[in-house]
Order: sequence, then C-alpha cells, then structure tokens
Amino acid sequence: MAYGGYNNEGGGGGGGGGGFNVGGSQQGSSQAGGGSKYNDDTLRPVTIKQLLECKEPYPGADLMLDGQSITQITLVGQVRSVQPQTTNITYRIDDGTGLTDVKKWVDAEKADTEGANTFAPDTYVRVFGRLSSFNGKRHVGAHFIRAVEDFNEVNYHLLEATYVHLYLTKGPPTTGDGAAAGGGAGGAGDSMFVDNGAGGAGGVPARVLSCSKGAQNMFSFLHNSPGGNEGLNLAQISNGTGMTTREIINASDELLGQGAIYTTIDDETWAVLDY
Repeated sequence: MAYGGYNNEGGGGGGGGGGFNVGGSQQGSSQAGGGSKYNDDTLRPVTIKQLLECKEPYPGADLMLDGQSITQITLVGQVRSVQPQTTNITYRIDDGTGLTDVKKWVDAEKADTEGANTFAPDTYVRVFGRLSSFNGKRHVGAHFIRAVEDFNEVNYHLLEATYVHLYLTKGPPTTGDGAAAGGGAGGAGDSMFVDNGAGGAGGVPARVLSCSKGAQNMFSFLHNSPGGNEGLNLAQISNGTGMTTREIINASDELLGQGAIYTTIDDETWAVLDY
C-alpha cells in the first residue's frame, strides 16, 4: 500500500505499521472529476504527545506536525478505559507520552457484533485513523483497530515515530564525510550530528551536548563500544566509565528523554538510537 511518501516497503520489524519512505514523493493529486485529495493523504506513525502538540494554522485547517499536514495516522498504545455508546465506542488510549480518545464509529447494522468485539482495558492496540479537532478538543476517528500480539511492535512503533520526526526536522542521516545520505551536500547547520570534539569516531547528536557531563560520557561510551543489538548493561557502563549506579541511572533518564538511547533486553541495558 502506498501512503503518499509513507510506503509499506519491507514491512519493518513491527508488522502492520509499514516502513516510512521519507524520501518518497507524494502521489497524484485530485481524483478524476471529484476534486478529492485522498491520493495526497499520508499515513504517519505518531505518538500521542505529537498529536496533542499539532498546530492548527486557522480554524478548519489541516492540523500540522513538523511543518506537514497530518491526515491518516497510526499509533500504538494501551487501552485505559472503554465507553460503549449508541453511535461509537470511545477508547481512552495511553502510549506513555500522553492520553487521547479514540472513537470507533459503530455500523448500525452491525452494532451487536461490533459491540461484542470491544478491546478490554490494558489491551495494547494499534489504531489507524484520522486526527480530528472539535471545539478545541482532539480525538482520533478510528478506521481500524487491532490488538497488538507482539510487544516488540510497541517499541518498534516508538522508534519509527522518532525516526520520522527526526528526518522531517533534522534532515536525512549523514555519512562519515558529513554529506547527506543519498546525495546533496548541505551546510553544517543541516547536519543532525556535530563533532564531539574528542577526535572519536563519528559524532554525537547535537541535543546530547545540552545534557549533563555524565550523560555525555555515558552516550560516548555506548556510541564507541561494540555492544551489538543488545547494547550494554549498567555494570558494563560502570566498569567502562567509572560512573556510579546513581550517576548512570540519572544519565540514562536524560538520554532517554532526548531520544538518544533506548532500553533493550531490560530496564538497565541501553543502546544508542542509530539515526
């Protein structure tokens, strides 16, 4: 399925979410004779925090995120409450970044069937739908909701949403010589990375430089140490950096908040988020 710049190529590790072909071009324009813009719709992975922070240029305008219109979206979260009503089922969804209402409209002819197939609280679900705003309050009108069967999909979705946000706000990843991957040289201000000033391999994300010295030390150690997909655990980082357990925990909280690292096999094992 082509989503207009967001294409399901390879399927990704999460399944069902598609892969974001950020370099792709949006397809088509209006449908013949109808003036519809469905061909220009994009499907974008988002967090609830991003939805709550979308900008509305003027009343009735498309909501904007990272300078682009938000049309079709997909999110993954946990059901906190369910409110069945005559015309719709309203789910309160929490993805760890915020909460939002997701409304699944009920087909009157299938009301009994759809009402029986509601998702119970604490169930993880993936939602496909459209963000709507009415009287200043936002909700997601769901086209389709399904249960998440593999928890890896939750982590995959958050990483995918992070990657898309960084691509749209920072530009494509850079190669070793600083040129944007895929061609097209940009100025130093266009790069997502900056030299760490220590002569080490590669650089560090600019936002890490705003973190504490401990967080920078931890990031540099993770960045320059071979840890495979599982990353490095607290004991390895402590032995390699001389940092105390408390210093590492505080540093990890900073780096997680900046989206520079992520937890892997447990809450005390981290790896660098490779952009």
